[in-house]
Amino acid sequence: MSLVETGFGRVDDNGNIYVVDSGVERLIGSQPELSPENALALYVKKYDDLAASVRLLEQRVKAKADAKSINKSAEKIIADLKEPMAIGDLASLRERVTAVQEGIASLLAESVEKHAEEVKAALIAREEIVLQAEKIAAQDPQKTNYKVASAKMLELFTSWQALQKSSAKVSKKVADDLWHRFSKARNTFDSHKRSYFSSQDALVKASKNAKSDLVAKAEALVVKGGDAAVAYRDLLAAWKTLPKTKTKADDSLWAKFKAAGDAIYAAKTAKVESDNIAFAANLKIKLELLDEAEKIDVSNLDSAKTAMKNIQARWEKAGKVPRDSIRKVDDRLKAVEQKIKGIEQENWRKTDPATIDRTNSVRSQLESSIAKLETELAQAQQSNDAGKIAKATEALETKKAWLAVVIANG
Repeated sequence: MSLVETGFGRVDDNGNIYVVDSGVERLIGSQPELSPENALALYVKKYDDLAASVRLLEQRVKAKADAKSINKSAEKIIADLKEPMAIGDLASLRERVTAVQEGIASLLAESVEKHAEEVKAALIAREEIVLQAEKIAAQDPQKTNYKVASAKMLELFTSWQALQKSSAKVSKKVADDLWHRFSKARNTFDSHKRSYFSSQDALVKASKNAKSDLVAKAEALVVKGGDAAVAYRDLLAAWKTLPKTKTKADDSLWAKFKAAGDAIYAAKTAKVESDNIAFAANLKIKLELLDEAEKIDVSNLDSAKTAMKNIQARWEKAGKVPRDSIRKVDDRLKAVEQKIKGIEQENWRKTDPATIDRTNSVRSQLESSIAKLETELAQAQQSNDAGKIAKATEALETKKAWLAVVIANG
């Protein structure tokens, strides 16, 4: 005869505890040292704990908490409810757990789908990082801005590390393949960078040596003053063919080279100014000679040539004129010389036997043609043929015009 019992279990006289589970009584423990009431309360408390776990599970499913964690909790509760050492409505707890399992399955499916999307997004993000790194590595090493490109490579590497820590895990094979491509691009870029700066160092050194040599030559020219201007321009042309290295040494060398050039050009300017003053009297003489030359009477060729020769002799004796007047006075003298030469050539042409023969031959042919056309015109006039008269008249006038030209140039 039990001392204490409930609708779900009892405690007998010997302190044995029984639970009624699905209509079957099952021994779940023995507590002879406790009073029946306390022994029963102990196992009811265990039931309450199980009920609290089930209630928490239901709340987590409703709140759509982490599916894997919920499923793990559900599996533990199911195991705990298999033959629990607790007194209470165990069947009801099992039913409640069964009722939420469909929700857990739905959450698991959503979790799998979400994880797949996260994996896809993680792969896309990593692929984009790889593509950007490969694009940088594929740039022309001689045209790459290494300051900008290096900063971008570091940014990509930092982003890769962040993805490894925070993004969804991807398959090892795919991750390894992407990392291999990324690493290869970084190594290629680093190799290009090292080669570029190595070549730049050599270029800077060669440029520095070449420019130092040009500076020495330019400074050596300074003692020659303005006469060294042409030689300095040659050195400047050579300087411009050398690369700009954007170094302090380059700036310093250019300052020295330019200073030498400034000194040479200053000396040249001073010399020109001095020459202009010294040559001013010469210019006055030559301007007077030009006025005399331009008034030469060319109707008598021999006399004109003699006068011109006299002027040319005095011209040479007069000496140099200021630089800005050279072109002007030379052009005026040449114009007079060309005028006399042109008249001489024309006279020679007219007295040349071959020219005279050609002129006489053409003249004879034209006179013969004119005589023939005059006869044709007379015949056309007698016949009163207007068409023939007009045609013969036009032809006759043309031949007479040609004859006039030949006679004028004969």
